Amino acid sequence: MSEIPGHPLKGRGAQSRRQNRFDAQRHEVLQEFLQHCHEEGEALSPRTTHTRIFPKTIVNKVESPDVRMPYSMNPYQGCEHGCVYCYARNSHEFWGLGPGLDFESRILVKETAPTLLEAFLKKPSWKASPIVLSGNTDCYQPLERELRITRACLEVFLKYRHPVGIITKNALVLRDLDLLQELHAHGLVAVHISLTTLNESLRRQLEPRTASAQRRLQTIKALLGAGIPVNAMLAPIIPGLNSAEIPALAKAAAEHGALSFGYTVVRLNGAIADLFAEWLQQTMPERSEKVLSQIRQCHGGQLRDSRFGTRIKGEGPVAEHIRQLAQVARRRYFKGRQMPALNCGLHAAYKSGQYSLF
Repeated sequence: MSEIPGHPLKGRGAQSRRQNRFDAQRHEVLQEFLQHCHEEGEALSPRTTHTRIFPKTIVNKVESPDVRMPYSMNPYQGCEHGCVYCYARNSHEFWGLGPGLDFESRILVKETAPTLLEAFLKKPSWKASPIVLSGNTDCYQPLERELRITRACLEVFLKYRHPVGIITKNALVLRDLDLLQELHAHGLVAVHISLTTLNESLRRQLEPRTASAQRRLQTIKALLGAGIPVNAMLAPIIPGLNSAEIPALAKAAAEHGALSFGYTVVRLNGAIADLFAEWLQQTMPERSEKVLSQIRQCHGGQLRDSRFGTRIKGEGPVAEHIRQLAQVARRRYFKGRQMPALNCGLHAAYKSGQYSLF
């Protein structure tokens, strides 16, 4: 356990660095440093830094039957948004870093992502299938404003007329509206905007470095105004925190033009369970046990759940209540609306150089 004493850290989701399960010795050194900072009265919230890494591949096949995306890619590893519940935190441990504050303050940058993507799309064996940006971490997190890696990837998708999905909770996606409109002209893009809560106080605690709910709703409206199809992702639904907001979230998304919405029930696998429990105790101790109890009720008595088929939506009375709220909201606010399928039929010609025929 790597508790940080005192008040919650402002501007951060995780409240500690948290031990990397692969490196116990490093954990002990960090603990000594954190304790020293506390004793000396120094700031514990770290500056965000980024480091270039050079992966050999960028497109990942998604094996989970619970996720509606066949392939994904992530220009960044780690995410400054700092969402305390984020399932991607566990992946930071495989880089020798921690899933807590390390995940949101030590960002790994894949500058060669556009080049790797182009090489992948040019493979003779590749048959077009939607590739989703941000399957793990947000492709429009703050660093993207400076580094523009996501924009360069969108240019590659357009060049090869390849379908792409985008998941984000950042209004920065509007910077690339010109490319999105060109992609949409060929039926090649869909955007999924994450909405978690309309309560700004809760949003600032839960997702400290993300766009406000109103800014995200305005982003949905702007995208739809430009003709870009948008789905709202009400995720994650956390029983006892934002579950009662499902009707209001769905209504707001519909009023701003979203064509559909989906939801997931939070699950706290790996190190995230302890991080989330620590965050609850720091930010709202009076509700901590109730929230954790309701999450357990959705996952067979556990905070963690890796079972295909149940882990995303949960099971039991609490999960069923959430499902019914979503079902009613879908009937009430989204009747007759539907996201269009992406066009996979153009890529083969553009890959082979026959695009002049078009």
